[in-house]
Amino acid sequence: MGAARTDGGPLSEPATPDIVTAKVERRAATPIAGAIAGILFALLFGLSVTLIRRSVGDLTGDTGAWLKAGAGELKLALTLVPFAGLFFLWFIAVVRERLGRFEDQFFSTVFLGSGLLFLAMVFAAAASAGAIVASYAHDPSGFAASSTYLYARQIVAQIFNIYALRMAAIFQISQATLWLRTGVMPRWMALLTYAVALVLLFVVTQFPWVILVFPAWVFLVSAYILVAHLAGRAPVAPDGAGPEAAD
Repeated sequence: MGAARTDGGPLSEPATPDIVTAKVERRAATPIAGAIAGILFALLFGLSVTLIRRSVGDLTGDTGAWLKAGAGELKLALTLVPFAGLFFLWFIAVVRERLGRFEDQFFSTVFLGSGLLFLAMVFAAAASAGAIVASYAHDPSGFAASSTYLYARQIVAQIFNIYALRMAAIFQISQATLWLRTGVMPRWMALLTYAVALVLLFVVTQFPWVILVFPAWVFLVSAYILVAHLAGRAPVAPDGAGPEAAD
């Protein structure tokens, strides 16, 4: 017989094994879906960057001639950006989920804030680039030679190449620090993340194609998390690691 409540309330039935199993399966599927979303972000964002770099002329000495031939590829790239951003939010969620109870509030705040700022700046740069294409379609002969075009091109370059990618580097540094403190990811992954962050901080302005190391890093992290969950390897922090160690 089930235990009766003494406060006069309704009896509560104990959770059946089937209900518990279903809850566990749903929770186990969440990081897998997030890891797949990270892989999709890496593919879509990498494709978008590739299309943009192919279609848009170099900022130095840009006359806007690329708008006539490259506007189609740029439109396709800009169409992919919102979907890439959606998948990136899922990637942030799965990385936080892997930390679990070992999450450090200080570094996690920096991690989450820099990730959201990166995404907001990518959207701002994409919207500005879309405005350039729309303005050119409205006035093909005059817009490319105007100071407004030069201003808009500089805005896109500054937002994406400087501010957005620096936020991506901070995103990686905070994440790598959390991994080293908690041990929920391999040490080599954390050290590699530091190296990629340094590239984004100091190298990307000299070599624009280096931007692709960021989606490649997201792909690697997502693939590792996906394989780890499919293999049933839960993250385990070393002795004394994590916020609870001080309790």
